[in-house]
Amino acid sequence: MSRVGRMPIEIPSSVKISIHDDRVDIEGPKGKLQAPVPPGITVKLDNSTMTASRASDEKEYRALHGLTRSLLANAVEGVTEGFSRELDVVGIGYKAEMRGKFLSLALGFSHPIEFPVPKGIEIKVEKANKKVNNYAATVVVSGFDKAQVGQVAADIRRLRPPDAYKGKGIRYADELVRTKVGKKGA
Repeated sequence: MSRVGRMPIEIPSSVKISIHDDRVDIEGPKGKLQAPVPPGITVKLDNSTMTASRASDEKEYRALHGLTRSLLANAVEGVTEGFSRELDVVGIGYKAEMRGKFLSLALGFSHPIEFPVPKGIEIKVEKANKKVNNYAATVVVSGFDKAQVGQVAADIRRLRPPDAYKGKGIRYADELVRTKVGKKGA
């Protein structure tokens, strides 16, 4: 039996769940999500716990069992607490600020970059005390859908990934950027 798949999911009292054949609708204080349920996996709701079980021990069902349980748990956590990712903007002259529904970034290009904020995502720009050379700002991406938060953070990072020599660019707050040595002058 899958170690992840057999763990029960605790449902808070503020979350409403409706189970269908191919999906589970989860609604909470932060929003509403749908988690897919593949064929061969059944989801049961008992009082305040939800469990996923599989039809047989075939390899296909074993793989989908843990995945389905993880998707359901992430959806429940998302509609109650939400998810967030932090990105650090590092570089001399680099800037980040919110302008209405756009994240405006100055990343050393000849033009500023206007990143539109998708629906269901909230972006904040903060200035923290970090011990990173040429630190400019921290961009906090938050929302209730874990996959969407991760995708938006990856899209922002892709605008200017960290440089291999000076380390400037956009990086995740917990990312370790290893810099190369550069030329040795004689």
